[in-house]
Amino acid sequence: MKFEWMVARRYLRSKHRPPVLRLVTVLSVVGVAAGVATLVIALAMNTGFRQAIRSRLLVVSAHINLKSNNGDEGIRDYTQLMSRLAPTPGVQSVTPAFYITVLLTAHGRSQGLVLKGVNPPLEERADAALRQIVSGSDNFGADSFGIPGILIGQTLANDWDLKVGDYVTVTSPQGSLTPYGMLPRSRRFRINGIFNSGFYDYDANWAFVTLHEAQELDGVGDVADVLEIRVNDLDHTSQIASEIDQKTGPGYHTTTWEEENRALFRAMSLEKLVTAIFVGLITFVAGLNILVVLAMTVTDKAHDIAVLMTLGARRLQVRNIFVLQGFLVGIAGTAIGLVVGYMFAWTANHWRLIPLNPEIYAVPYVPFHSSPWDGLWIAAAALAISTAATVYPARAASGTRPVEILRAE
Repeated sequence: MKFEWMVARRYLRSKHRPPVLRLVTVLSVVGVAAGVATLVIALAMNTGFRQAIRSRLLVVSAHINLKSNNGDEGIRDYTQLMSRLAPTPGVQSVTPAFYITVLLTAHGRSQGLVLKGVNPPLEERADAALRQIVSGSDNFGADSFGIPGILIGQTLANDWDLKVGDYVTVTSPQGSLTPYGMLPRSRRFRINGIFNSGFYDYDANWAFVTLHEAQELDGVGDVADVLEIRVNDLDHTSQIASEIDQKTGPGYHTTTWEEENRALFRAMSLEKLVTAIFVGLITFVAGLNILVVLAMTVTDKAHDIAVLMTLGARRLQVRNIFVLQGFLVGIAGTAIGLVVGYMFAWTANHWRLIPLNPEIYAVPYVPFHSSPWDGLWIAAAALAISTAATVYPARAASGTRPVEILRAE
């Protein structure tokens, strides 16, 4: 093999090659590099979006939600149920929550949002959003006038010019029956804190109050809509959910964060596959360039091939010379493409070079997270395409008949 390597390298580095061959060779290397770099960047962007959305979803979303099969009544014995579920292996926390859609009014403006009633001591340990307070505190205590506290998202606060200490009115669609008919329930709250979860939808459309305040707004007793369970290891979420189903019995059911967001992550996986296929066509086209340059080399070096075979070079050695030429072009292009792709992905992610509108994309910039495994299979695919492109020219070179070529000259 040492002989084949030497000849292949000399063919590629030869100063006496026709200019067209040198140009096509350079274009082949550039083509492979462009395909590899583009694929690395595209997959890094897809992975980055997937990880960013997943991490932001899990800031305020539970890993497992336990709900009653009779959704209208909620969970009345939630305190006892929490005590039973807390010792389950792998469970980090169990917290009650009560959700209600309300109308928020402040500064002459109104907007519908999701109001989440929580148990403050338990929620502060479990919900990352309440640990990301950018203004005020996570205290739900009432002020000197007895007005309870509320926590709102930073996006909502910025849009409405709200700050800690301002007062807002929350109106529930669940009304109270009065002599004048059904009237909606309203309650005044004081903004005690502003949180930034990093997820636009939550920061613009969610607010937190105590569980008791949410229950009163909805006109129900001491019940919880859902028990939110967080686990130590996300990879074991499904197994822990099955154990909880067995403990709670037929009156309850669980859903995991993956099930509730299955459509989103399935679409992102499909997008990654389609991206890999279409961007990979760039590398395929570069492989055709390698085929062209080797076919032209076979034609140009027909006399040299005949001389080598006359001097004793075997057909297998001649074939290997051209296979190695294509392989070397593939290695050069792949190496350049990997370096350029990973450097661009790191730079764009570190410096946040590509900003986005968070109202549309849920994240403020394009995140890039390069995976070493993606680089391995991209490199393997590029080298496989480069090597496959050498099959026809290599066979044509090894099939050369030196007698006929030398006689013609």
